[in-house]
Amino acid sequence: MEIDFDATDRVSDFVTVPAGTYLCRIAEIRPGSTRAGDERWSMRLVVAEGQHVGKQAAWDSLVFSTRGRARARTVLQALGLPASGKVQIEPQDLEGRTALVDVRPAEYQGPDGVMVRRNEVPYDGYRAVPPADAVAEAPPGPAAGRRAREAPAQVAPSEIPF
Repeated sequence: MEIDFDATDRVSDFVTVPAGTYLCRIAEIRPGSTRAGDERWSMRLVVAEGQHVGKQAAWDSLVFSTRGRARARTVLQALGLPASGKVQIEPQDLEGRTALVDVRPAEYQGPDGVMVRRNEVPYDGYRAVPPADAVAEAPPGPAAGRRAREAPAQVAPSEIPF
């Protein structure tokens, strides 16, 4: 048996934030297509607040195929875009929008034999940002407290109880 303890593993590590849920902004959309010819939009997700603000959380994709339609609907709803009936949507409609996004590390071996580590978003990893009045019910995490820093909601004089 021969082993080289001085050899280094060939690993490309692209994990920039730890696993968790973050308020993310869509920073970039790259339209393209899958090998099967379906339209695919690759989205670069950047952390929008907290300790890791400005860091890339993950790359994720929306595939507009029959099979990918359910996930595309979930993601578009979380981003506050129409997701029912027949809609016309362009890649730039997603840029700058935010959602709560779950990220977790994943590993795979590239075709060149190098182990690649990067964050991925699970199938159901998108949630809409809760409205300001739901902050008290929000679970703690990197995105918690965002609404607490915002100005209080305006109340119409007719709604004041006196």
